[in-house]
Parts: sequence; C-alpha cells; structure tokens
Amino acid sequence: MNRAVGHRTLRWRGRRPDGAEAAVLVLHGGKEFSQDRPGPVNLPALRMAGFARAVARVTAGQRIALGAVRYRYRGWNGDHADAARDASAALSDLAEALGPVPTVLIGHSMGGRAAIRAAGHPCVAGVVALAPWCPPEEPVAQLKDRTLLTLHGDRDTVTDPAATRLLAARAREAGARVAGYTVHGSGHALMQRPGEWHRTTADLTAALLGLRPFPTEVATALALADGQPGGLELTLA
Repeated sequence: MNRAVGHRTLRWRGRRPDGAEAAVLVLHGGKEFSQDRPGPVNLPALRMAGFARAVARVTAGQRIALGAVRYRYRGWNGDHADAARDASAALSDLAEALGPVPTVLIGHSMGGRAAIRAAGHPCVAGVVALAPWCPPEEPVAQLKDRTLLTLHGDRDTVTDPAATRLLAARAREAGARVAGYTVHGSGHALMQRPGEWHRTTADLTAALLGLRPFPTEVATALALADGQPGGLELTLA
C-alpha cells in the first residue's frame, strides 16, 4: 500500500493552540475499506462540525485547543488500521506542539474505533465515542485508567449498539472507567435529535477536562468498580 507523503494528520480548528492547557481532537467516520483520499467535500467530517462548535462554546474562555484528525485514507483498511495510525500520529504532533496536555478524543463510527484504539497515548484522558464501530476482537487493554463514554442510537443499523455495550463491559474489566448512553429514536448518522447529541457530547467533554462536574448518573456509573452491577448503560430519552 502506498503511503501519503508529507501528510499532516493534525489540523487545528479556529483557535491558536499557544499556551493551551488541554486539548480536544475530533475524529470523523469513514469506511471499512478504501484507499481513496478524503476530498474537499467530506460529509463525515462535516457531520462533526456541530460537535466541534458545541465543544468550542462550553470551553470558551478556557485554554483548550481544538483540533481534528485528518485521515490519509477514507478506510480503516484491515490490519493497517489507517485511521488509528493517523489518530496516534496526530496525538504525537499535538504533544510536540503543546506538551503532554490532557486530551479528549471525540470520534464517530470509524472515528470512534480509532479514538478507542489510540487511547493508550499518554496524553489521552478520555474518549467520547459516538455510535462507534466495535468489532468483537477490538483490543481494550489500552483503555486502562482512561474514561470511556459512549453514546449510541437504538435505531442504528450501521454499527451495532450491542457491540458497543460489549466493548464497554470488556473495557471496564480491563480497568477503564465506563458509562454509556442509549440515544432513543436516533440512527447512525446522528441526524435525529442532533442538538442533544451535540450538547451531551460537549458537556461530557467539559467534564472530562475538569471544567464542570459529570452529570449525576454518569458520575455514579464511573464510580462503580468492575464486578459491581449496573453503570454501563444510561438513557438519553
């Protein structure tokens, strides 16, 4: 497979990162297999613009850098795991630019899988995974001592909400702090109830950054140790 030469995987959104004390990276979705390059009109990336704006609002006035991961290819591409490699490269570039600041990853679909896979990077404080693609063999050891928050629509027919719950349970067993929302009446494209998707994701991101408390139900779920019942699935009704 040919590799893109000189590709920059990290793109800052709006804010100059100078003096940032923390960061948020947004990762959009993609395809299972594709070596096509994302074009100038990239609908999966546009889908994440509302999330970036919501995060910018809740972190306004704080020294929080906001960026996005730019993929070399549209696809995950099997064992190459191209999106995950790009996420790791973007985190390394971020650490070089800002130092080892705490960073939250927000990923949708393939981007959720890439965020989960890259969560072992020393900068990562937590992951907000939106309708993530969670194959049964996906590793979870890298999530130890991280916080994994998931949101998945109950009408999603592209990625499986049950697979997300299974990965969350395995991550909790591996030492992650885990909580997840079922978003009722919503499918994979996040087009139903978009305001609630954006607002909830931004609020959870702000909490992961220590800017506000977690919602009570999330804080309760995160406090549960492995082996205690409940805590893995909440409802955004």
